[in-house]
Amino acid sequence: MTETPAAPLADPHLRSAAAADGPREIVVLGSTGSIGTQAVDIVLRNPDRFRVTALSAAGGRVELLAEQAHQLRVRRVAVARADRAGELRAALAARYGAGEPLPEVLAGPDAATELAADECHTVLNGITGSIGLAPTLAALKAGRMLALANKESLIVGGPLVREVARHGQIVPVDSEHSALYQALLGGARGEVRKLLVTASGGPFRGRTREELTDVTPEQALAHPTWDMGPVVTINSATLVNKGLEVIEAHLLYDVPFDRIEVVVHPQSYVHSMVEFTDGSTLAQASPPDMRMPIALALGWPERVPDAAPAFAWSAAATWEFFPLDEKAFPSVPLACHVGALGGTAPAVFNAANEECVDGFLTGKLPFLGIMDTVSQVVAEHGTDDPGTRLTVADVLEAETWARARARELAGLPADQHDK
Repeated sequence: MTETPAAPLADPHLRSAAAADGPREIVVLGSTGSIGTQAVDIVLRNPDRFRVTALSAAGGRVELLAEQAHQLRVRRVAVARADRAGELRAALAARYGAGEPLPEVLAGPDAATELAADECHTVLNGITGSIGLAPTLAALKAGRMLALANKESLIVGGPLVREVARHGQIVPVDSEHSALYQALLGGARGEVRKLLVTASGGPFRGRTREELTDVTPEQALAHPTWDMGPVVTINSATLVNKGLEVIEAHLLYDVPFDRIEVVVHPQSYVHSMVEFTDGSTLAQASPPDMRMPIALALGWPERVPDAAPAFAWSAAATWEFFPLDEKAFPSVPLACHVGALGGTAPAVFNAANEECVDGFLTGKLPFLGIMDTVSQVVAEHGTDDPGTRLTVADVLEAETWARARARELAGLPADQHDK
């Protein structure tokens, strides 16, 4: 269950050639979210390089999805919520002129998975949550290049992804993993000594564990650098997000956990670094703008000119780096622990954390109670039978148990969410 892959899932040294003729065809999953909307912006500004053929979204922003479909002239549109299909069709009809062919509409929880196997060059998975696992597997099985922003695909289904992915089939979209991807070009795989994953430190950088006792959701949501959704923002405050990124780095680049280190960098200009065996360290730096790593993943191995602003190097600036306080933020060592356990342990960690974040946001669980509860759920789960081959059903069952147990330990209503 914890055996390492023979080759990394993401390998920048495999610089596969770009399509010879015409724009590269892209399928965008999660098009109305933060990653998806920025990807659409990149495509619209580079029509000679990219063409989006299909879009999917959850269904909460039907008007935006219809507008994107019209702007991009896609062939197919998918919505996860079947009850929004009629509204989507009406919104599309209102935008297309007489005689213009409307895109095919797919609806239901499996619609994005169907689109992920569409004929195209690259699938951008910008879906949030473990529901992105099935589309990831579908894209990989269909032989598509996968621009991966859905970190949960690897966190909860790492062994499943490794079974179907070709060496180098994934190009990461997360800014930290994109930075590692670029820095790894500086040396051969055997010359890599350490991966250094940077963290802003979130809104509570520098506080001791005791000083985190009474923090409020409003304080935790005030991230100093990035504008993200509430769950990701709280994960950044607890540094759970960084723990998940360490697991993802381990799986993407086949580097052991004891050679991956988290470094606090408040300015968020250096997105991550690679230390080589000769003592040199290569860092990838850019202003905090997700359009750069998105464009890199869509266009790899070519860079997209002016994808995002560059630094004004003539202006004075100071960059700081600090060690991680693992006592105040135990999420990173716990994530390394569950990552090393493998199997369904990462899925348990992720699912329990999501429930506890909900409890914190609704005022029913203190900030420190998030990781305290997750730690107990992980301890109770233990390890899987090492001889068992992981399946999607195993992952879903482990997640269901972890969510229920986390709610029980945290004193949350058993029916808090219909997961």
